[in-house]
Amino acid sequence: MATLFKNIKELLQVRTEPVKFVSGIEMSILPTIKDAFLLVENGLISGFGSMPDCPSSNFDEVIDCTGKMVMPAWCDSHTHLVYAGNRESEFVDRINGLTYEEIANRGGGILNSAKTLQETSEDDLYNQSKVRLEEIIKLGTGAVEIKSGYGLTLEAELKMLRVIKRLKENYSIEIKATFLGAHALPKEFKNTSDYIDYVIEAILPIVAKENLAEYIDVFCETGYFSVEDTNRILEAGKQYGFTPKIHVNQFTAIGGVQAGVKHNALSVDHLEEMRDVDIEALRGSQTMPVALPGCSYFLSIPYTPARRIIDAGLPLALATDYNPGSAPSGNMNFVVSTACVKMKMTPEEAINASTINGAYAMGLQDKVGSITNGKLANLILTKPINSYGFIPYSFGENHIESIFLAGED
Repeated sequence: MATLFKNIKELLQVRTEPVKFVSGIEMSILPTIKDAFLLVENGLISGFGSMPDCPSSNFDEVIDCTGKMVMPAWCDSHTHLVYAGNRESEFVDRINGLTYEEIANRGGGILNSAKTLQETSEDDLYNQSKVRLEEIIKLGTGAVEIKSGYGLTLEAELKMLRVIKRLKENYSIEIKATFLGAHALPKEFKNTSDYIDYVIEAILPIVAKENLAEYIDVFCETGYFSVEDTNRILEAGKQYGFTPKIHVNQFTAIGGVQAGVKHNALSVDHLEEMRDVDIEALRGSQTMPVALPGCSYFLSIPYTPARRIIDAGLPLALATDYNPGSAPSGNMNFVVSTACVKMKMTPEEAINASTINGAYAMGLQDKVGSITNGKLANLILTKPINSYGFIPYSFGENHIESIFLAGED
């Protein structure tokens, strides 16, 4: 099956040479080709260039993109998309003045979601989750990481991870699974040390045996899990071959970034509170900082200091944090807009952060995230727009005409 996209107004994120991620000043550079063509064969990108060089042989399908742009689909490297029910009552509580921490202390928050999920059947959980997955695909996401963490028991954590596995099997979007058993302390446990023992001894071996995750994560935060807890669970996960990722610096900075770098974490995510020592710890590492502006927007907490991170020469990825409590949206277009408006990222930086850098934060940089020969043709075809800057500028509109996963609309 060969498909030709012709007369593309502008082809975005063109990388003729493989790139793992972009950092610092390089994030302000978005390589493009105007008046371009793109060739897709058997689901993979097989050629691209300027229209005067467009091949004229027969194709199974020809798509005229006059006035429209083509770019890699969004790469959302941090979500909690598999969950049961919702927490809209807590939304009203926050409007009435309660903080995220106060709601959690009253039995809300993560423990609220865990209780609902524990009472939900696997089939029902799958059916709820697939609706959300289909919606984010329509919104342009072509690769997504999904975490467990709303189970907090052996049975419920495995239920979540098995649902993620079913989604992988039934949809062509690229999906990565993360085991986040250390998301909150269940009421049944008196301290985090005992619960970490339970996660390591009871749950982790089965997750590994059933091959249910690629990554292991922990909520390293005051009131949740300490740096010591984090070190224990990440070290245990590495023994089973899981690559670390960490929630860090959402409300307080307690050394989680340093723990992430120490354990060669693929990413450190949230980073709303960043000290100079945290930025310095990331220098020279292969750990990707990930910002979640949808969470900052929804909770009215500080935004990740993107300018300080990028101006320090570091990379940055953007993701949705899609979850029922603090970021109930999987819309990467809104994330890109919010990063530009609230975090002062340029459109070029935001697109790089949401494509090639997001792909790296999932270990998918060799498969998606750029227009590169041999990569999957996971693509966004925009409606007619003036420039790619219009995507973050006109934040309330849908600029996507079609989504292609492995070349299929």
